[in-house]
Amino acid sequence: MNVNEIIKETERELGKLLGTGSKTALPTAVLPVSHSGLSLGPSAELRGKGMNLTVPGKLEHSLLDPGISREKINAECKLAAEYRVANVVVSPYYVECAANILGSTDVAVCSAAGFPHGAASQTAKSAELRECIRKGAAEMDVALNVLAIKSGEIDIARRELQEMLQIARGKCLIKAIYEQSLYSDEEKKAVLSLIRDCGCDFVKISNALSGKKAEEADVIFVRSIVGGKVGIKIDGGVKTLQRALELFNSGADRIGLTATIGVAKEALGTG
Repeated sequence: MNVNEIIKETERELGKLLGTGSKTALPTAVLPVSHSGLSLGPSAELRGKGMNLTVPGKLEHSLLDPGISREKINAECKLAAEYRVANVVVSPYYVECAANILGSTDVAVCSAAGFPHGAASQTAKSAELRECIRKGAAEMDVALNVLAIKSGEIDIARRELQEMLQIARGKCLIKAIYEQSLYSDEEKKAVLSLIRDCGCDFVKISNALSGKKAEEADVIFVRSIVGGKVGIKIDGGVKTLQRALELFNSGADRIGLTATIGVAKEALGTG
């Protein structure tokens, strides 16, 4: 069986199990997770029926290597479409390229504004966000103004984030980047409260500057502050299906990684 045949077969099996017939669509959520931070998890019966096949739809395929070529972007976008991952994450330079390939698929294009420190001018960050949306980005990872936050100027970071949310409203999802290694405990709580109160779609737990691996404790801590209305994306060293499932069970909604296709194949049983 190819990938699509495997997914269709699992949809039929889930339909039988849930009593809804063969037209049941494979759910987009990886695992049913309570946003209180307590995992509900799939039943053993559902897991046995291939619940892992929902995993690809929660993976963000990171293509941010500064040395990546247009040819490689093209190839990786086609793989992303084949395995039905959540999105591809590309630099602003490649947004239009990725959108041209993925525009007719369910795979979104994601990019970043102000990455990594959010220290460019607000005019520059807003322009970058508008351009990415215009070129086809449906999701954006937005860097908060780390320098303002470290200077105790949280109101400046708030105003900047609110402006970007206003630009994106009705056009794309916003994931506010929480670069956890840069903040003190007090700053962590302030930043996460800011993200929650501004109404971001997601908080992205980033380990880009520390090289730290993604941990369940990070997800649980973030959930305790942002509550249940903000999705959580986490990245940092996820290489296997088992590790992805552990993070999903801790409350993560998305995982950003470079080993996306390998994890997707493992989940589908084709790796």
